[in-house]
Amino acid sequence: MLAAVAAAGAAILGVGAQNGRRSGADAGAYADPAACAACHGRISETYRLTGMGRSFHKPSLAGMVPGSYYHAPSDSYFSMARRGEEYFQRRHQLDAVGRETNVFEKRVDYVMGSGNHARTYLHRTPGNALIELPLGWYAESGGAWAMNPGYDRPDHEGFRRRIGYDCMFCHNGYPRIPTSAAQTFAEPVYPGALPEGIDCQRCHGPGLRHIQLAKAGAAGIRAAIVNPARLSPERREEICIQCHLESTSFPLPNSLARYDRGPFAYRPGEPLSNYWLFFDHAPGSGRGDKFEFVNAVYRIRQSKCFLASDGKLGCTACHNPHDVPRGGQAIRHYDSACRRCHAAEIDRAVAAGSHTAAPDCAACHMPKRRTEDVVHAFATDHLIARRPPAESLSPMAERHEAGESAYRGEVALYYPPKLPATADAELHLAAAQVVNKSNLEGGIPLLATAIARSPNARWEFQATLADAYRDSGQWQKAVKAYREAARRKPGFTPLMLRLASALRRTGQTTEAASLLRRAVAIDAGNAAAWHEIGLVEHSLGDKAAAAAAFEKAAALDPDLPEARNSLGIVRSETGAPGAEADFREAIRIQPAYADAHANLANLLAGAGDFEKARHHFEAALRIRPGDARTLYNFAMALGRARQYVEAQRQLEAALNADPEFGDARVLLAQMLLAKGDAVGAAANLRKAAAHPDPTVRQRAAELLRQVSP
Repeated sequence: MLAAVAAAGAAILGVGAQNGRRSGADAGAYADPAACAACHGRISETYRLTGMGRSFHKPSLAGMVPGSYYHAPSDSYFSMARRGEEYFQRRHQLDAVGRETNVFEKRVDYVMGSGNHARTYLHRTPGNALIELPLGWYAESGGAWAMNPGYDRPDHEGFRRRIGYDCMFCHNGYPRIPTSAAQTFAEPVYPGALPEGIDCQRCHGPGLRHIQLAKAGAAGIRAAIVNPARLSPERREEICIQCHLESTSFPLPNSLARYDRGPFAYRPGEPLSNYWLFFDHAPGSGRGDKFEFVNAVYRIRQSKCFLASDGKLGCTACHNPHDVPRGGQAIRHYDSACRRCHAAEIDRAVAAGSHTAAPDCAACHMPKRRTEDVVHAFATDHLIARRPPAESLSPMAERHEAGESAYRGEVALYYPPKLPATADAELHLAAAQVVNKSNLEGGIPLLATAIARSPNARWEFQATLADAYRDSGQWQKAVKAYREAARRKPGFTPLMLRLASALRRTGQTTEAASLLRRAVAIDAGNAAAWHEIGLVEHSLGDKAAAAAAFEKAAALDPDLPEARNSLGIVRSETGAPGAEADFREAIRIQPAYADAHANLANLLAGAGDFEKARHHFEAALRIRPGDARTLYNFAMALGRARQYVEAQRQLEAALNADPEFGDARVLLAQMLLAKGDAVGAAANLRKAAAHPDPTVRQRAAELLRQVSP
């Protein structure tokens, strides 16, 4: 029996494999969670009905319902449909005469979310990646379909958003993953059977030894498992914090896993800061009152009740993780938690007529509100307030923080409140500044200095610095930092791809090609590497080799739209057949692919099919408004179609987006000359005559001589 239990534990996880950078001492330490029910039947039964117990599962045909939804920003129709014993999520658009086009679908392999608030549907690829499907289900208003968070935009990710280990960490039990896949910067993969739901060991730690001792009736049973009740308040609270503390879901970062730990390495009872550091917007930045979906711990820690308790008001003061009361029982349960401290005060206020005698403290002091990041769901605001803000249940537009709307400032340490003054702390605090581009200007010198002070720092810090240089447009410095990271971590293909891309950007294409050939020798099935090889070969002028590499990438990953778009570019340049089909396939995979629309528009305009070209020019500009190159090409096509007024308008828009666009300025001058506006033409030509491109300067000078003989 013990052997069977041990085998079940090894099969369910195999910590040595999934843990990445932790010793193999925990290998096989996890039990099949079903084994816990033998001794803890009642708790197991009630826990199974909680949100955590139902957090991740295979789709049940009985529990799946058909549905459909029209998403106006992307002009797309989504539907959930059953076919045989399987469910699929489907997307289509309609053409000018109402026919379905750009049809795309994926099988639903898993459901993430209990359904208490929402459900997200996942597809598992042949390469064992998990992909989030765009359409989600929300419990509010009796159940409704809407886009998943981050998808309410014309250029959403479609069927391409990968489920990372950070998602899996908080939404499921621990999966078994290869050691190589546990490395920082590696793409997340999930081979083998996946757990279904957060199990007992998330809060109690590995349970196999505990079960073995219980079966044998041996001593040390209790010591072989973590009982949170026996932990210090800080360690006990961290068991909840590991998943329920999120200062923000918008780019910051909210948290940073220490680079020397595996993605699932944290064990209950150990200091959480040994594995994760949590961050927030800087004080005084105007972002302290945010209310988001996973804000429970963040908001409660701002409450006077929490602050006055000296940290004793923990999650379990109100919540029993093994059971969730409902209805009237829930009201009585939560009211009793409030009355532990406030009973006399409440009774006096009721007697004086200044407070209602009605139950349900939380309804007034912790109301449900619509969250800022998951706009189709409500959540309880854990900021316990004497006079809470007015309920915010009205529909809310999704906010996207990118470009000028993104936070750009200091990333402040939130939890733990402080760290010892060590080199490791300096490195991680500096890395947090640049991971999501929040503080590139201030963070890059901090990280570079920290690395210089720690010459033996892990390679991940060099790679993070290289990413920061890349994100700030400092490509030569990025190459240098990537080289150093690759020297410390040789043969790691994600890093090789980053370095190759930077080499290509800096004109070092021959070296980039050599590096990429080594990368695909290590990982022949890496479609992204083959696509990068194609880009390098194209820049070297070998279009046949480029086409072959793009074809290889498309064959390895038929859902990679960039490969089809790049293949279309090469075929259109060489006159080979199939370019239009390639662009259309890229658009079918990803309708919000501005480059593919623009390239197809150019191809159609060149073939004289202006009306179809117009459709794709306009689609590209809806997805990426103000793109100067697309506006210029649209103006060229309009000019060939003799629609000069609109062509001029598009050229002016291109120059408004990029005043240094020399070709657009010369073309606008030519159009103004053609309509007799010599003054306007001359003004534009004088600006073009000072352009850094000698070709532009020469053309402008020649035209100026015609305007001013």
